[in-house]
This record gives sequence, C-alpha cells and structure tokens, in this order.
Amino acid sequence: MNTLRFCKTTIAIAALFAAAASQAAMMSKTDYSAAKDRISADYKADKSTCTQLSGNAKDICLEQAKGKEAVARAELEYSYSGKDKDANKVAVAKADAEYHVAKEKCDDLAGNPKSVCVTEAQAAHTKGLADAKLVKKVDDAKKDAVSDKTDADFKVAREKCDSLAGDAQASCIAAAKARFNKG
Repeated sequence: MNTLRFCKTTIAIAALFAAAASQAAMMSKTDYSAAKDRISADYKADKSTCTQLSGNAKDICLEQAKGKEAVARAELEYSYSGKDKDANKVAVAKADAEYHVAKEKCDDLAGNPKSVCVTEAQAAHTKGLADAKLVKKVDDAKKDAVSDKTDADFKVAREKCDSLAGDAQASCIAAAKARFNKG
C-alpha cells in the first residue's frame, strides 16, 4: 500500500514538473518584473489580513502568507528560467511552507499531542524533501539514459560508415555527427 502511494506521489510530482516545464522560459523580462511586484503586493495584503487576528491564529496566518509568497516566488523563478534546479526549488518551497504552517498549528496543543504533532510535521517535511530529491534524481537519470542511447546510436552509425571509403565515408561520418550532435 505504501509503495503504491509512493509511486503515485512520485508520478504526480513528475507530472507537475513536466507541466511546469512546458510553460517554462516563455516569460518576458517585463512579465517577470510585473509578476514579482504582484507577488509582493499579494504578500503585503495577506500579511495585513493577519493583523486582524491574535495569538496563534495570527502566527498561523503569517506562516501561510510567508509560505504562499515563497512558493509563488519559486514558481515564478522556474517559469522564467525553465531550469531543473529551479523546478526542484518549487518542490522544496512547497514542502517548507507546509512544514512551517503545520508546525505553527502544533502550538495550539500541549504535552504529548503537541510532541506528536511536531513529529508528524517533521516527517511530512522530510517526505516532501525526499520526493523533491527523487524527482531530481529521476530527471538526471533520464538525461543520462538519453545521452547513453545517443552515444550508442552514434557508434552504430559510425561503424556503418567504416564499410565505405573516401568521400562517401567522410560524408557518412559528417552526417552521423550532425544527426547525433557530435562535434
């Protein structure tokens, strides 16, 4: 059962990164700056809403506002750059935000229930960070596999060129280099 949930979670995260990757690097500098300003404005508005609350409810509200801002900034950065490193930062920001809010909610409890709540929050955070690492490693493994396949196909094409001679062999090798991006 846990393995099935783990696989589903991993697939969901990979799908999230794939969907975000399709939108990545399509943002102009002007759009990026405007989005950054909007995120700051949203954070200020969310933060001002929290001033109406008191006690731990206010603390929870502030953590939610901070987390929302951090996730939005990470998503914006990824949308702008399209880099895998930034995609991973989105997953980490989400895990961190959820952890800080969950931990703050534990302050309403006392004794063993509070201890259990904090431990559960830490476990969820650890799992979220592990999922982010897993997707990163899977992505790296895919890149390595593609590279290995390309290298193998290039070797086959080059070997086929060895049966030719002279200009035919030279043009065959040049075509193979061009086809497999080998300089």
